Amino acid sequence: MINLIGTHECKADAKGRLMFSSAFKKQLSDVLQDGFVVKRAVFQPCLELYPLKEWNLMMDKINTLNRFKKKNNDFIRRFTAGVKLVELDATGRILIPKDLVEFASIKKQVVMSSSVNIIEIWDKVKYEKAIDDAADDFASLAEEVMGNTAEDELS
Repeated sequence: MINLIGTHECKADAKGRLMFSSAFKKQLSDVLQDGFVVKRAVFQPCLELYPLKEWNLMMDKINTLNRFKKKNNDFIRRFTAGVKLVELDATGRILIPKDLVEFASIKKQVVMSSSVNIIEIWDKVKYEKAIDDAADDFASLAEEVMGNTAEDELS
């Protein structure tokens, strides 16, 4: 599993091309040639960029779902809506398809932010708003999500 680190700003051109940060290129050097999958995020108005290796691991999990359950099919359809394969071009840019640029309301200023094993791609204004909105209750969220580890129970 890949553990990415960093938040980087870049600019989108009129065609939806983004310059991939050199820091992410270094961290992903072993998998750059495989390409990426870009998709709509589930919970936020941003995009998720999966290295192909990470996408395949996610698909392995999704393929365990029973497709004879309607909610599973509904989830798979929604999760994979708008999924596209993308690659770095010769100059180190990725082309975000127009429908996904529109979904994420990407204008010119873009933030690419690590989210463990994927990169979130945000319009800069929406990213800053999401960070500001989450700041108010982050302490209670952190306690709820991370405060009940098995190590805590042993102490």
